[in-house]
Amino acid sequence: MDNTKKRLNDILHQLAEIDYVHPDDIPNIDLYMDQVLTFLDQELGTVREATEDKAMTKTMINNYTKNQILPSPEKKKYSRDHMLNLIFIYYLKNFLSMKDIKSILDPINERYFGSDEGLGFFDIYSAMVGYESKVAKDVTKDIIRKYNLSKEAFLDQEEESRNELQEFTFICELAFDVFVKKMMIEQFIAGREAKEKNTSENGSEEKTKEK
Repeated sequence: MDNTKKRLNDILHQLAEIDYVHPDDIPNIDLYMDQVLTFLDQELGTVREATEDKAMTKTMINNYTKNQILPSPEKKKYSRDHMLNLIFIYYLKNFLSMKDIKSILDPINERYFGSDEGLGFFDIYSAMVGYESKVAKDVTKDIIRKYNLSKEAFLDQEEESRNELQEFTFICELAFDVFVKKMMIEQFIAGREAKEKNTSENGSEEKTKEK
């Protein structure tokens, strides 16, 4: 087994062990900052990058609040909906800007954060976990497909060069996949913002005409 295949098997094994924070494990009581940090550090252990010392820090959470990405805590205590927000932020911050994350979460927070009636933030998170668990299987299959495709490249090269080039091909395939999906998210956000701006401007024009 070459080094690339061994590393791939190690990554797939790690991927299989990734587990989302189970909805029922999220405390339904208000927590202080230190309790929030401890919970996130423990629960996000399987998805944290090897280079990360902590899942989140006090400074990071304060910055999310300052930049209005995370709703402000009540008397320095964070609710279950705050915790759910922070979990979403944790996943999104690895590949999206804070501006884009705010754009994604704002309409959800405005409608569902702290809601006591009908669909709530907790219900949304629970549904997301169910969908993502199914997607994880497709992701694994796609990674294997990309690896097998990369092994078909540069077959006319000597073994050492071939292995190096095939590994580079595999990394580029994965990188392009991330690039395309990130671009799709950004384009979707930009399109929605343009639509909202156009609606707002048309509304202002109508009010001006009425006057």
